[in-house]
Amino acid sequence: MRVTSSFPLGTLRDTPSEAEIISHQLLLKGGYIRRVNSGIYAYMPIMLRVIEKISTIIEKELNNAGCSKLLLPQLHPADLWKKTQRWEGYTAGEGIMFNLKDRQGKEFGLAPTHEEVITNIASEIINSYKQLPLCYYQIQTKFRDEIRPRFGLMRSREFIMKDGYSFHSSKEDLSCFYEKMEKAYENIFKNCGLDTVGVDADSGSIGGAASKEFMVTADAGEDSILFTESGSYAANIEKAVSFPSKEVPLKILDPEWIETPNQKSIVDICQKNNLDASQIVKVVIFVAKFEDKSEVPILACVRGDQHINEVKLFNLINKKYNPNLIHLKIVEDNAIVENNLTNFPLGYIGPDINDETIKTNSNWAKSWVRIVDYSASCLSNFVSGGNKFNFHKVFQNYSFINKQFLVSDIRNAKKGDYISPESNETLKEKRGIEIGHIFQLGQKYSEKLNAKFSDKDGQLKYLWMGCYGIGVTRIAQAAIEQNHDDNGISWPIQISPFEILIIPTNIKDPNQKKLTEEIYKEFKSNKIDVLLDDRDERAGVKFKDADLIGIPFQIIIGRDSINKEVEFLCRSSKSKLKIASKDLLEKFISESKVMYNKNS
Repeated sequence: MRVTSSFPLGTLRDTPSEAEIISHQLLLKGGYIRRVNSGIYAYMPIMLRVIEKISTIIEKELNNAGCSKLLLPQLHPADLWKKTQRWEGYTAGEGIMFNLKDRQGKEFGLAPTHEEVITNIASEIINSYKQLPLCYYQIQTKFRDEIRPRFGLMRSREFIMKDGYSFHSSKEDLSCFYEKMEKAYENIFKNCGLDTVGVDADSGSIGGAASKEFMVTADAGEDSILFTESGSYAANIEKAVSFPSKEVPLKILDPEWIETPNQKSIVDICQKNNLDASQIVKVVIFVAKFEDKSEVPILACVRGDQHINEVKLFNLINKKYNPNLIHLKIVEDNAIVENNLTNFPLGYIGPDINDETIKTNSNWAKSWVRIVDYSASCLSNFVSGGNKFNFHKVFQNYSFINKQFLVSDIRNAKKGDYISPESNETLKEKRGIEIGHIFQLGQKYSEKLNAKFSDKDGQLKYLWMGCYGIGVTRIAQAAIEQNHDDNGISWPIQISPFEILIIPTNIKDPNQKKLTEEIYKEFKSNKIDVLLDDRDERAGVKFKDADLIGIPFQIIIGRDSINKEVEFLCRSSKSKLKIASKDLLEKFISESKVMYNKNS
């Protein structure tokens, strides 16, 4: 393609002020995307080529795995989501689904994901075990009403995603296919030229028994990955399980009560009372809201040097107590006003606080749900809130508290933790960008949407399901995080908008123009993805744009064109070679083959 006639570049000289991270800056400066509104972008022709190349890689791998491509509607009827009890959670409060009513007053949502729709379709077309396993996928725009859109395509309101859904006759068949998809994902990301890490992950609002995230490691990543140096363990921070360092033993203090005026934080209590944070039990109150609009107070205890993992806490309540949990809200100052609790001792709450302090309006929970993390449960003596302002007190373990506690893992794992009580191997941490996620959904959706099949014995059974997502536009931006320098992008050749860029330094020079046309036609005739910068611009402008947009190879045609010689440049290594034009095609084929093999 030619820049002047069919492929104009829209590069910028200044860095847009709204771009916080380097990949977002380079996408805007390179003319790949244009901001329309907060979290909404137009994909310019040069970006669309990247997206199409990523999509082709995905389609090839999934087709080889026996998946079938389709296209599902983006507008979903609320009725389907209400059957799976996800409508209110996705639309109310901080829900991420854009929703609307049509002229008849019927409710609809713009799809953030497609479990309900595909399961409903599967229930109509799958009748027998002989049709299984079956996997459908699509590559389509998704919508999510992000509270704070940021980082360009990393967290936007509209994005392109590949989502796939498999159906099976048994848990074992699902597990087998899940492993097959895990391998397919590894191949996809490798063929996109990316270095990825697979980590155990939380299933979140999608649900299911098992899930795995695929992360691109990058300093700009929003997620924390915890891993061992040996590679024996890797998980995201929402899922990671570990064991903290040993606590500092607390001697029995006399008196039992400790006056702690204005000492609400762990730091203040430790500094002013000569205590270690591991000797304190921190108590946090949540209010859990459920589908039936009931609210139940949750008391969560964790060691003072640790932090509560709200995802683990949410999943625990969902699993152990009530599967219809919508969200958890920490009881803070604003919540005190809402509940008219004028004497609630925030900052001084202990594990033995009276249930009557906050009323529960649930039929299944007549009293508070009390949960203590493993790290706090094993303390023989500890300091915690005294349930009155400006006082803490000493507790001699939980047997002295006339309340029932569930002991579970509800803390955030962190770097430096041990992977087991017996091991000396500790966790390390790095940042990551999630670009793919696979789930074993089990029968969660098939049960609620009555999706059944007839087994070998003629018995009707619920389908087993898997779910597999890839952020297509996220891959593009994550690739830039891994492949850039001070001058711009340096694309992996597999997903670069073009493989090579031809730059005549003076398009008006007859010798340059003639040689440029000869090389361009030769490369085109050999089906090489080539872009010709035939603008009447200064050479410096063209060189700067070439480095910014990051095409892997450049052919620079200058004064030596009179001798049929050009410069051949590799963007990533910055190597430059003067070469006869007759040898150019062979050189490119050789060098590009090395780059394809290296990246994949």
